This record gives sequence, structure tokens and C-alpha cells, in this order.
Amino acid sequence: MIKENGSISVNTTDIFPIIKKWLYSDKDIFLREMISNASDAITKLKRLVSLGEARLNEDERFEIRVVLDKKKKTIRIIDNGIGMTADEVKKYINQVAFSGAEEFLKKYQAQKDEASQIIGHFGLGFYSAFMVSDKVEIDTRSYIEDAEPVKWSCSGGIEYEMGPSDRTERGTTITLHIASDSKEFLDKYKLRQILEKYCAFLPTEIFLEDVEEKEKDDKPINDTDPLWLKQPSDCTEEEYKEFYRKVFLDFQDPLFWIHLNVDYPFRLKGILYFPRLRNEFETLEGRIKLYNNQVFVADNIKEVIPEFLLLLKGVIDCPDLPLNVSRSFLQNDGYVRKISDHIAKKVADKLTGMFKTERENFNKYWDDINPFIKYGCMRDDKFYGRMKDILIFKNTDGEYTLLKDYLNRNSDKHKNQVFYITDEKQQAQYIRMFKEYGLEALYMTSEIDSAFINFLEMKESGLKFNRVDSDISDVIKDKDSKAKDSKEAKETLEKLFKEALGKEDLKVEIEALKAEDTPAVILLAEQSRRMQEFSRRFGAGFSFGDIPAEESLVLNINNRLINKLVEYGDREDKKEDTALICRHVYDLAQISLRPLEPEAMTEFIRRSNLILSRLAGAES
Repeated sequence: MIKENGSISVNTTDIFPIIKKWLYSDKDIFLREMISNASDAITKLKRLVSLGEARLNEDERFEIRVVLDKKKKTIRIIDNGIGMTADEVKKYINQVAFSGAEEFLKKYQAQKDEASQIIGHFGLGFYSAFMVSDKVEIDTRSYIEDAEPVKWSCSGGIEYEMGPSDRTERGTTITLHIASDSKEFLDKYKLRQILEKYCAFLPTEIFLEDVEEKEKDDKPINDTDPLWLKQPSDCTEEEYKEFYRKVFLDFQDPLFWIHLNVDYPFRLKGILYFPRLRNEFETLEGRIKLYNNQVFVADNIKEVIPEFLLLLKGVIDCPDLPLNVSRSFLQNDGYVRKISDHIAKKVADKLTGMFKTERENFNKYWDDINPFIKYGCMRDDKFYGRMKDILIFKNTDGEYTLLKDYLNRNSDKHKNQVFYITDEKQQAQYIRMFKEYGLEALYMTSEIDSAFINFLEMKESGLKFNRVDSDISDVIKDKDSKAKDSKEAKETLEKLFKEALGKEDLKVEIEALKAEDTPAVILLAEQSRRMQEFSRRFGAGFSFGDIPAEESLVLNINNRLINKLVEYGDREDKKEDTALICRHVYDLAQISLRPLEPEAMTEFIRRSNLILSRLAGAES
């Protein structure tokens, strides 16, 4: 073969530096592109073998080797694929953006499923090598028996050299002479990390070698047959769990999973896992890996994965994604929206199916998955439409119920009102009161529930949520009690408590409560409490104290202590005792509602000790 020199065919000398510097978002992508090209070379050869146009050596094994040589400062990517002739090197390497993959697919009229196995389509991936290299060499030998091996080299400009190679076997070796500003890639562990990131599931085995090490790794970097490519019916529960542990390094088993396997109207495969959460804030740590033909593209691409699904963990492989030339980002395409909608629908179908056929499991998983479902409902109207009939809530009987069933059961007591609990411990007194009255409340204890309550009230006309410590006097009155909340008693108690507490604006109500051992409770106006919580959580440009706390002190006229206060009235000899009792009753009611402030708690403890001392006759 005659040695020749020439120039790479580009329209301007300025285009090549731009390609080298700006084509790819991350520098380490060069290795992904080199491996992808090697994988394509092997895929093409397999196609030719299936057509009878190429032959393989007996017991030949396809593989890609990445060989590191720190002393020579080189990385070699070696494949035993289709190889190239001199003419093909001129066409595919010297002409920027001339896609050999596209030409191959047209020439051999590959079917859609075969075409999807070819990774490269833009003819630019090879040039990513120059992002990290001062010089790049190609040694290649075509599968054509009488083709001469070819060597091509370029030192980063638009000038190249091309001549005979000493390669004796079919395939291609790309040698990267690593530049001084890219020395970090001359580290075996760094290369392994990149390969595991981008190429963990490529269909051809990849081996990493270091020439300085005597023993070579005999285990491939990648899994050539990832679980998502199999039929769901062929996968076992343990395989799903093992795949989850391997990919996400999470050794706590997922709750359940959805295996996506779609061929029409687009090709999409994948597995979405619902992780078991150790705390609610972990919902922010989900990760869905997006693949294109088994090549990693990115984590959590919002154009493809609906935002609320990003709380999950999983893999999605879609050969039909309209990626840009760097295969790093999606092009703006309405097709992507269809894929996103379809993924959301499949998730909804899975959850609905589980509700209908595996209700016990659905209930068991609810505490973990409800933040995700509620977030999805608020972010996606279509998802809410599919989910609204399977939204369940745990009630004070420890059972899971649909909202419509709750409303039907309680329609005679409180029409279209939903009473809820946000903190089981703090609101224990109110929960007890509800149970004594045969009333039912729902647990809404997730961080997301405050927003979800507002969402449901907007979506469902006439629906109203009230916390168990809100103004619920209408439903807790003991209508059968003979005790009378006379005007005189109310005036007496109101005066005593206002004076003892120094709160002239205190709202005092008298009710006959069933819980005779409870002297008082504090009830809050639902809307003002929500505004306070919103102010505290989000700031909203004003302080917590700017919003008045609309609360009522409800005194139980059925309680002996409250009746004793009425009896004491304005008696001068009981004035100190009545003031002490009033302050203590008020603080006890406060503690049932919220923790006391430090100063108030200190005073409460001091007063409790005083009362105990008096009861024991130990007061000096």
C-alpha cells in the first residue's frame, strides 16, 4: 500500500477544535464513544455473518479490551469486529459527520429491531478521543479476506497520516496518547469507574487491562444481558432484587417493581423500583437511569421521566429516544412527551392492579408509597384521574379506607367533613376524645399531607378537612348530658381564667364533654392554623407572630374540677387556689395541643411540684 498524506474533509478549519471542546458535556464521555464504536463494529459483523457474507474463526469469542499503559501514557480500545478498509477509513474517519452506521443500515436493509442494536448514528463519536489525546492512532483490518490492514494517525489538527499497519487479525485498535491535562484518565480505577458508569450493560463483553499488572482480569466489566431485556415472565423475584442491589448499591430490598416491556407505538424496556424508605426525606434521593441501546445516557432526565417518578429508582432503555449528536441530551421532540405519558400510565396501571388484586399488599406498602402517589397526583392531573379512586387512608381503628367510604360512614355525623390527625402522640388527647364519641379520623402524618389536603379541597367540591384539634365543638357535644352550661357558670369561668392567665382576649367556651376526667381542651381555627404553619415553613415574607392564633379554650362542665371552680367563684379565701388551678388547667390543655415554650414549661414544672407538695401536706 502506498503511503499518503491528506486533509480531513471539513468545511472550515475552525470546526474541528469546536467539536473537540464543545460537542460533549462531560470529558469522560470519550471512553463511552470509543466503546460504543467498538460494540457497533462487532454488531455489524454479527449481521454479516447471519447473512452469510462473513465468516468467523472456530470458537471465536467477541470482546472489547481496554488496555492501559501508564508508562507510554496510552489507552488502547481493541475490538474484533468488522474492521475497516482504507477506503472506509477515508470515508468514515476523514469525513466529519459521515455516519458509517447509517450507511451500513441502509445497505443491508436492517429491520427495526436490528437497527436498534447499532449505537452510533451521527459519525462524530470518534472525535471525542481528541478531548483527552494529543494524538490518536487507528490500526484496523477489515473482515474482507484480501483487504490490507490500515494505520491512521492524527495529532489533533486537521492533518492526518495514513499507511499500512502491522495488524494481523480482523478488527480495530484505537490508541489514545493521553494529553498532559488529562492524566487522571491514566488510572485503572478511574477507567473502571467510567466503564461501569456508561457501559455496564453493553451487549459485548468488555475487559480492562493494565500492562503493568502481571495478572489480567478474567471477568468482564459489564453485564451483557441485563434483566430489563428479558421477558417479565422469565424473571424471578430474586433476580429483580439482585439487579436492584447491584445497580443502586441499596441492600434493603425494594417494596415492589414494574417491568416495562413495550414494542408499540415505540420501543421501551425498563424496570422501575419502589424503594423502601427509612425516612420520608429519602424520597428526594430516587434515581432513574436512562439508557439508549444499553448505553448509559444520564440520570433523571425530566423530559422522559415524569417529575414525580424521579422519586423512584430504576432503569429505562429506549432506542427511539431523539438524542442530540452527543447522545447526552434529548432534542425537543413531541415524541418524548408520549414516552413520558406512557411511563406514567404504566405506573398507574400497576398500582391500580395491585389495589384490585393484591389489596393486602397495597395496604402494607401504603405508608412507604403514599408520599410518591400524592406528589404524583399534585403534579400530574392525568395521574390523579387514575389514582383518585384508590387513594386510601389509615383511620383511628387502624384500618385502611377509601375517602368515599369514610364520608359515607360518617355522613350522619359530619357531612363532607374529614377529620384528620397529623401527630399521633401530640394529639393523643383529641384522638381519645374522638373514640369516646364514636367518631372516626384519618391519619395524615406525611410531610406532603398539608399540601395534599389543600389539593383535595380544590379538586373535590364541598370537601372540607379539619384537624382533630380544630373547632369541632359541634361533633363532641354530649347532647344527652344533664349538665347545663348556664350563662352564670360561663361568665364565672371566663372571668377566672382571663384574670389568672392575664389574657383579656381569651376565648372561653363551655361544653359538656363525655370525657369527665378531662377539664379542658384547646381548639384551633383550621384556616388560621394552616396559615401559621405556612408562614413558619416557607416564610412568605411575614413572621409567624403576625398571624393571630384563633384558638378557643373549651372547659368541660362535666368535669368535677371545673365545677369546683364555678363553686369557688369570687371567694377571696379561694382566690390563690382558683388562680393556680386555672393556670394549670390551661397549661395541661396546651400540652395536649403543642409543646410548651421553655419559660412556660419551667413554670409548669414548678407549679406541678407545688401542687404535689400541697397534696402531700409537705408545703412549709
